[in-house]
Amino acid sequence: MATSHPTFAHGVVELGRSLRRHETTSSALVAASLRRVHGLDPALNAFALIDDEGALEAAQTADRELTSGIDRGPLHGIPVAVKDLIDMAGLPTTCGSASSFGATAHVDAEVVKRLRQGGAVIVGKTTLHEFAYGATGDRSVHGASRNPRDPRRMSGGSSGGSAVAVAAGMVPLAVGTDTVGSIRVPAALCGVIGLKPAYDVVPTTGVYPLAPSLDHVGLFAATSDDALVGYQVLAGGEVNVPLESHGRLSVGWIPPGAIGVTDPHIEELTLELVSQTGLHVETVAGFPGPGHEQSLFDVVSTIQSREAYHVHEPHLEADRDQIDAEVLARLDRGRTVSAGQYAQADAARSKLRATVEELLKVHDLLALPTVPTVAPPVGTRTVTVAGTQLEVRSALLSLTSLWNLVGVPAMSVPAGEIGGLPVAVQLVTAAGRESLMFAAARELERRRSQSPVSS
Repeated sequence: MATSHPTFAHGVVELGRSLRRHETTSSALVAASLRRVHGLDPALNAFALIDDEGALEAAQTADRELTSGIDRGPLHGIPVAVKDLIDMAGLPTTCGSASSFGATAHVDAEVVKRLRQGGAVIVGKTTLHEFAYGATGDRSVHGASRNPRDPRRMSGGSSGGSAVAVAAGMVPLAVGTDTVGSIRVPAALCGVIGLKPAYDVVPTTGVYPLAPSLDHVGLFAATSDDALVGYQVLAGGEVNVPLESHGRLSVGWIPPGAIGVTDPHIEELTLELVSQTGLHVETVAGFPGPGHEQSLFDVVSTIQSREAYHVHEPHLEADRDQIDAEVLARLDRGRTVSAGQYAQADAARSKLRATVEELLKVHDLLALPTVPTVAPPVGTRTVTVAGTQLEVRSALLSLTSLWNLVGVPAMSVPAGEIGGLPVAVQLVTAAGRESLMFAAARELERRRSQSPVSS
């Protein structure tokens, strides 16, 4: 049952223009954001903490600065949200857990500093799958975040609250983290842009880790242009995107079945959208190889499991009765991964990285669906895809995890709907070529606006 929610009429770029033309104020935007949050959150559970007082005070400061001629950039006065494993001074960082992990932060995480320096107004902290260790978004001390298209459906995770906050129009921009798909999965299921930058481009200082060699900080937005604005603030650098890219970019289409079982309707819809843009699309043959999908997931699971266990090991005994049983079992599995198994997986990662690097010398971009299914019902632990019953977490992450292994930028872009539920295409490029990814995303958005795709 799809639900309708009020949204910001304009995105970050247009809101910024309105602020500078004195057609609105940051105080008005933030007040509107907080009204939406309080009105919608009881049903959708996007927020773990709402900072009304701090947000309104920051908005007043933003207004005074603009009036006096101080302009901190395109996010100045814009309401945003951050995932609740990112430190904000004076507020708790719960990581979605009832355990002792939740302590009041004394200093801002580096990404929060950059947001504040850019004039952004943080309205609160968003719900996440406990410790960011899950793709479903329904295991948290704060409860499940729910899909705005149908609250009976998953938001996806682990950054589900941030995706929901943008998709429901509570904020125009939200920050999340992505270890094996935790931004792109909920972005795809909720129908918004989800950006995972290249590894280590956005600092993780002050962000509670899950698997440090896989963790990325990224964001959610309604459009690729809004995502670009947020990315430039978080990454601390400019990305110049050409206004016209139609027909100039080479796209390597990766048949998703080469990696994991995928709904053929999703594959057809996403490939159709990419092909209709006029970009030069060629199918990538033999990637990553017949029967390789299981070893791909084994590689990422081995690395993630061992690193996550060592991150959380000091707390596992003292706090285990306060940790969700499903998350605890996942953490405990990391105890069994040996140093030798980890080294073997790391060697496989190096080979995969080399394969992707070679592909990205041939193609400007790679493309494939973001997730192989539409959003499953909340609480589901198996899902049937193309007639095959799969464990829901591994299915949701099957097409995203590779790009964390190799550390390249990846973006989920809405591609249409199936049965009223969003599906998305995933764009991948080489580090340093992000402008091409944003240009292609614009082309996809233009094509969708001309002829919405659904089935």
